[in-house]
Amino acid sequence: MTLPAAPLCLPLIALLGSTLLGACSNPEDTGRYLIDPPTAGISVANRLGTAELKDVSLPDYASDQEVAFQSDDGAVRSNPDNLWADTPSRAFSIALARAISEVSGATVIGEPWPLAEPPARVLEVRVERALAQTNNVYRLSGRYFVADDGLSGSGTNHARSFDISVPMAAQTPAATADAAGQAISLLAQQIATLSGPGATIATRQPAAADPFDLPPLF
Repeated sequence: MTLPAAPLCLPLIALLGSTLLGACSNPEDTGRYLIDPPTAGISVANRLGTAELKDVSLPDYASDQEVAFQSDDGAVRSNPDNLWADTPSRAFSIALARAISEVSGATVIGEPWPLAEPPARVLEVRVERALAQTNNVYRLSGRYFVADDGLSGSGTNHARSFDISVPMAAQTPAATADAAGQAISLLAQQIATLSGPGATIATRQPAAADPFDLPPLF
């Protein structure tokens, strides 16, 4: 008896279907957006000297490769067709270090520190919100910390907050990328001037122990 041949055609049909779907997809449908802060156009005093910028800490939704936005119901959403061109934390860190250096003349470099001479300070930025909100405003908020190297025992440390809002013409991925760049530029100016709500803390080093101050022998 001859067996029906239809089941043998199923793999071929599946393969043909996947081929047709692949042919219909267009890589140009995926947009990749750069984080590129504009030149500030101003110059401030160099208050940082040399500083190592730790990798910027971002919320999960902002560190994802998809460009996030807030919808009318308050949810944070994204679309796989709209992606950041680089890993967001890396792109944010590189852009911020460059923007601080350009506006102040300081030497701010992302970790790991590449120079033989160690940095005088360590800069850490912890972002709490980086989002295109429903009101067409991009909001960048969080805290930054500048730590003295502590070697001299007489330096100062800073723990300050920032809350930056940038109006957007529309809630689109391109507008989000543009607003994010502007927000980073404003943050760079704030960090360069060590401004914003917070505290300045003096470095306190314990007195060096006397190597000859030995306990008595019994």
